[in-house]
Amino acid sequence: MKNICVFGLGYIGLPTAAMFAHHGANVIGVDVNQHAVDTINQGKIHIVEPGLEAIVKQAVDNGKLKASLTPVHSDAYLIAVPTPFKGDDHEPDLSYIQAVSKALAPLLEKGDIVILESTSPVGATEKMVEWLAEERSDLTFPKYHEPDVEADIFVAYCPERVLPGKVVEELISNDRIIGGMTKESTNKAQEVYRIFVEGDLLATNSRTAEMAKLTENASRDVSIAFANELSIISDKLGINVWELIELANHHPRVNILQPGAGVGGHCIAVDPWFIVNQNPNEAKIIRAAREINDSKPDWVIEKINAEVNKLKTQGIEKPTVALLGLAFKPNIDDLRESPAVHIAREMLDVDSAELLLVEPNIDKLPKTLDSGKLVSLSEAIDIADVIAILVAHDDFAKIEISKKNVISFVTNL
Repeated sequence: MKNICVFGLGYIGLPTAAMFAHHGANVIGVDVNQHAVDTINQGKIHIVEPGLEAIVKQAVDNGKLKASLTPVHSDAYLIAVPTPFKGDDHEPDLSYIQAVSKALAPLLEKGDIVILESTSPVGATEKMVEWLAEERSDLTFPKYHEPDVEADIFVAYCPERVLPGKVVEELISNDRIIGGMTKESTNKAQEVYRIFVEGDLLATNSRTAEMAKLTENASRDVSIAFANELSIISDKLGINVWELIELANHHPRVNILQPGAGVGGHCIAVDPWFIVNQNPNEAKIIRAAREINDSKPDWVIEKINAEVNKLKTQGIEKPTVALLGLAFKPNIDDLRESPAVHIAREMLDVDSAELLLVEPNIDKLPKTLDSGKLVSLSEAIDIADVIAILVAHDDFAKIEISKKNVISFVTNL
């Protein structure tokens, strides 16, 4: 297991590729983004992740890590590409996994292992095997219902479970779930991850591993939905939700999470829908949690607009509103499924206020917000009539905003 090919050089694929290279493997990272490939080959990174750039630079300088638009034969292939929705009914889109399967199939040789890391609905690993088998009828592939039968190619599912902002540390220390299509596939995948993982490598089958990943994020989503619903109820009753939660959490068996402007990111805001999509009649709590969290940004907009309307009655025809934070969580640059982006886009569309957007971790706005104005924190504070704190970035904790009309939808500030 000295030669590894990683498909997808985003927030998970790049740190994973860098970690394998840092621990002695020869790694080819494959991505369709020419800018990402060029940046990595210069020893730099195209994402924000503390500690990662130094590791990438060292691996590139040592010749252990190279980015490319095309794959090469390797002992192990890891797939870390997106699995978004297609359409409006939250049906998972596996086309990226299918495209990778077709790209790597011609390279496969007997004894190679293919590991899917992309968060996927239950059965996705088996579907990937079907796509591989269609391209390579000369090889035998494992079957989920025959875990003891040997095959030419090993296949496993191993979901990532890291926290953005702490990926470098958690890739090494966190336990990993290793779900092989066969028992031998599980053993082979464990051999791959043992190159750098210090946590436990927990053996299971592919379907259970797929469901475990979805379950972890659905559990978090349900807990956050309770906190978000509690914040709405508390606001209606004139109760400070932060004080309420702090008091309730003094109970030895209660641990309520903190509410926010919604739920974003590539995992918690997406994965529970995979369960609902496959089990529409059974996943009642999971669906309700998703709906609560998906609707929270609209409630936030209502609260901001209420402040705007107050100012209009005071003679300010078009108040200036500063939205602080666009990332889906504190201290990162990742805008995927961000509730703050949704809030900004909706407010730009309505155009009831002059909008200023503050996100210290990005240099330019995404296309969905190209009509907005990205400004510095100091400029926003000087100009804005209303300041809405949407993300608990460390940068926002140090500002003096006591004289401003401020609404905070986060705590720890």
